[in-house]
Amino acid sequence: MKKNVALVLSSGGARGFAHIGVINTLEQAGYKITSIAGTSMGAVVGGIYATGQLKVFEDFARSLSLKEVWKLTDLAFSKNGLVKGNRIIKKMKEIVPDRNIEDLPIPYCAVATDIVSGTEKIFTRGSMYDAIRASISIPTFFQPFRIGDGFYVDGGLLNPVPIHHIQRKDKDLLVIVDVNAVVPFEITRIPPPIPKEHQHYKYFKLFHSLFSETVPKNKADQIGLFALTNKSLGLMVHRISRLTIEKYPPDLLISVSRDMFGTYDFYKAKEIIEEGAMAAKNAIADYNKEN
Repeated sequence: MKKNVALVLSSGGARGFAHIGVINTLEQAGYKITSIAGTSMGAVVGGIYATGQLKVFEDFARSLSLKEVWKLTDLAFSKNGLVKGNRIIKKMKEIVPDRNIEDLPIPYCAVATDIVSGTEKIFTRGSMYDAIRASISIPTFFQPFRIGDGFYVDGGLLNPVPIHHIQRKDKDLLVIVDVNAVVPFEITRIPPPIPKEHQHYKYFKLFHSLFSETVPKNKADQIGLFALTNKSLGLMVHRISRLTIEKYPPDLLISVSRDMFGTYDFYKAKEIIEEGAMAAKNAIADYNKEN
């Protein structure tokens, strides 16, 4: 008999690819996902899963190279964001066509932040990709997404782990995947840096120069605005996530280290998916020992 799961997927940028590995492992272990709620990349993976086309999206993600990621990055250099975000949404629609959320086979919701009113926006109806585009709008990286009179940015600003928005039945297990966790990890599992002789090294240099999250070790060095903003957001997201999980403890918590992969390491999707699968296997094994 399958165990029903109400699944909550956190924000986390490229680390959100780990959600794919987690979902695959849950299903292999006999769990049935009956509802899903997500923020940012959690909204992406959750929405695609709800369409029944996660395998198609996973194949696309695993194929991403630095060059492909760069081609999908439509730079804007405007005062409200570096990237427009139109190309990636268009590409995703080519892979998995848009659906209305209310027509999806299982209950799904995506969380964004209304930057004008300072409130959460919970998408439970309308275009899935509008909801996703609103939810993934990381401040300074993506331009805010406008729907009507609303301007939306990343849901992780207010609710990186949208536990209390999941549609959960009485016997459903509450499973949370947090890819912003402060947990130990093995250095050997981190893929090595791109060598200079690599065919896509020039794209790596471009990405690093624009989207580096590195904070200088030397106190005399200046911290770039982009790095400062993303480091600050990362600390905030981790703290909110921890407090939320403490307030709404799940039946099963699957944690992926925030320090293993960067927010913009989208070209490392293959390794990130595998890390999610490993984290899920370990968490499920611990859960089975205790229950």
